[in-house]
Amino acid sequence: MNHRPFEDWLLNEQRLTPAEKRDLDEHLRSCKVCAALAETGLELRSVRKVSPAPGFTARFQQRLAAQRIAERRRKLWGLIVFLVGGLGLLLWLTLPILLALINSPGQWITVLISYFLFVVTSFETMTDVLLVFLRVVPGFIPSYIWMVLVSALAGLGLLWTISIWRFSRFPRISQQ
Repeated sequence: MNHRPFEDWLLNEQRLTPAEKRDLDEHLRSCKVCAALAETGLELRSVRKVSPAPGFTARFQQRLAAQRIAERRRKLWGLIVFLVGGLGLLLWLTLPILLALINSPGQWITVLISYFLFVVTSFETMTDVLLVFLRVVPGFIPSYIWMVLVSALAGLGLLWTISIWRFSRFPRISQQ
């Protein structure tokens, strides 16, 4: 049984056309859930509403302003602790290099050159290993495995593309 339009009519308290009223009455006679919802709505509408105590809005706004200030303070202190901790960690990690820079420029230049040579030789070694790997591996793997791997990668790419498309197509509602 489809409760959706009837629940919407009961919960939104909107004006109904005579045909909609007739459909709603028929549905309420046959559906206990919607009848209970209608009865609950009638009870809630008949309850006497109590006005808030004098000065409620002012007190609420003051409390809200105080909470916002406290939240800003917590965020500020969190940012300060994060920055000080990050800078302390960065200083601790770079302290040996900084001490070497301060002690002697000759050692600093030697360290820079040795680091540059390390990066260059590592890059060359990795490219050599990759080239050897690319020459050797195709001989070990049969062609049907390559076809399966390429098909799987194409399928994953298609799945990724569709998921990005679906997520970007529907706007997200931000909660405030």
